[in-house]
Amino acid sequence: MKYLDFKKLPETQFKRYTGISWSTFDLIVEYMKKQIPMKGRPTKLGIEDQVLLCLSYWREYRTLFHVATSYGVSEPTASRIVRHVEDCLIQSRLFNLPKELPDGEGIDWNVVIVDATEIPIQRPKKTQKKSYSGKKKAHTFKVQMIIHYKTRKILSLCGCHGAMHDFELFKRNLNHIPVGAFLLTDKGYQGIYKLYPNSLFPLKAKKRCKLNPELKIYNREINKRRIGIEHVFGRLKTFKILVGRYRNRGKRLGLRFNLIAGIYNRELSEK
Repeated sequence: MKYLDFKKLPETQFKRYTGISWSTFDLIVEYMKKQIPMKGRPTKLGIEDQVLLCLSYWREYRTLFHVATSYGVSEPTASRIVRHVEDCLIQSRLFNLPKELPDGEGIDWNVVIVDATEIPIQRPKKTQKKSYSGKKKAHTFKVQMIIHYKTRKILSLCGCHGAMHDFELFKRNLNHIPVGAFLLTDKGYQGIYKLYPNSLFPLKAKKRCKLNPELKIYNREINKRRIGIEHVFGRLKTFKILVGRYRNRGKRLGLRFNLIAGIYNRELSEK
């Protein structure tokens, strides 16, 4: 099957195909083998191929029909395999987010960065206004991320419909901020200082007024440090399921985003 062919690939090529390293793949397979039911008909695909099927679905986000054809199974079977692998990864708790500041010394260890991204979704049949983003001019699902400035690890995620403003999403999820953290945000979080004084954000120029050179330098220094979260978003979006128009049910999107974020954290800690 597919695994026998990919077993010969070196680390770099395997990561290009699946988005994860061999060590993470072996960890997932090892846990999945413990979840094989004692009764019932044996599956057509081995555990390794089931994990590869799920990863290729995340990585390429082809239709389940195309993925199923590549692995020689039916479309409903491919759908069940993807859901089964995802459910097992959730139950394993191997890829849970820490939600706390990591241990370390220095000023930088208390700094976290907050930002949000939007994923296009299909137009819902009901409550379309809740999902319509005026910024993207499309129906979207919004995810707010908090990362640690020093280690670039993802600390927490929270999601909502695309119509909600970034700052409103932040206000509704204040409990996600790690205790004692210092926040760096972008210009979309104007007014955050009144709500959370331990924070910094770039200043916006007023209408028909330009910023002073000193304030431009101030904004530049903040953006230099805040840009790290954009790089993390870019790493996560190597999985095309988080980039293209999401075709599946919205309830599963937040779960998949959390799983991919947890895998990113684990691979980051192995470097």
